[in-house]
Amino acid sequence: MNRIAIIALMCAVPVAAQVKFEKQAGRIVVRIKGQPFTTFYWGGDAPKPYLHPLTAASGKVVTRRFPMEQVAGESRDHPHHRGLWITHGEVSGVNFWMNEPGYKPEESGRIVPLGEPTVKGNTIHAVFEWRKPDGKPLLTEDRTMAFSGDSTARGIDFDVTFTAIDTVKWGDTKEGFFAIRLADKLTEKSGTGHMVNASGATGMKNVWGKRSEWVDYAGELDGEKLGIAIFDHPRNFRHPTYWHARDYGLFAANPFGEHDFLNDKTRDGSLTLKPREVLRLRYRVLIHPAGVNLADAYRVYAAQE
Repeated sequence: MNRIAIIALMCAVPVAAQVKFEKQAGRIVVRIKGQPFTTFYWGGDAPKPYLHPLTAASGKVVTRRFPMEQVAGESRDHPHHRGLWITHGEVSGVNFWMNEPGYKPEESGRIVPLGEPTVKGNTIHAVFEWRKPDGKPLLTEDRTMAFSGDSTARGIDFDVTFTAIDTVKWGDTKEGFFAIRLADKLTEKSGTGHMVNASGATGMKNVWGKRSEWVDYAGELDGEKLGIAIFDHPRNFRHPTYWHARDYGLFAANPFGEHDFLNDKTRDGSLTLKPREVLRLRYRVLIHPAGVNLADAYRVYAAQE
């Protein structure tokens, strides 16, 4: 079996024995084959849960460290970009995207844990409420994250179900939704990184605002060529999704931003959920070395029920 086939197999059948969790106050450390992979921050002062950092199998950190850490020479724009996170800029008029301290508190929502997350096998399960500035809940988020890895690659599968408590409108805005902020050295703006989507289109100009089953953001990080791919599950709402992927390192799948992405104010990409209606969304993140056949890896993922 060649390396590419091994990676595809790894992503299809996670090996739970290689994944270990360490619970700490407000966070869960994730290790694969004894090596740090990421930490899931679910409590504390942050207005949303997030994973930070994301680490390749080689140990190189592929996400920006700011605002969680202060690293000399690293970009410090967009302090609401925290590692890997799920938020949106307009949910029933509430901004969950730009909701860090210093933003307008009267417009900013918070994503609050309901109890402590649980771990089982290679998964973390957590439940959150998305709350308005006055504390009133709009919806619940039920999230399961399955972690996998081998000697060359790392993966996370996200299975997220939102349930409306009251009538909820996911607004049409580019500011969202399933997002990663990449390390500066991997970005197109740095001159080393590049994006490619499932149709073979390359570069921000040809990827941003377009629909695709997956996008890969790849480059060279301290002498190692690697990439980070996000896969959109074929059963997701408005699949294939639109992409809010920027040359400075924001990398996000967003099915809700049609009028921004298409530059057409007559389009309405919003979605309204009535009370108790649900929205289920699934994504895979794959951190991989150069040479991986992502089309094949996506087909393995897409075949999952």
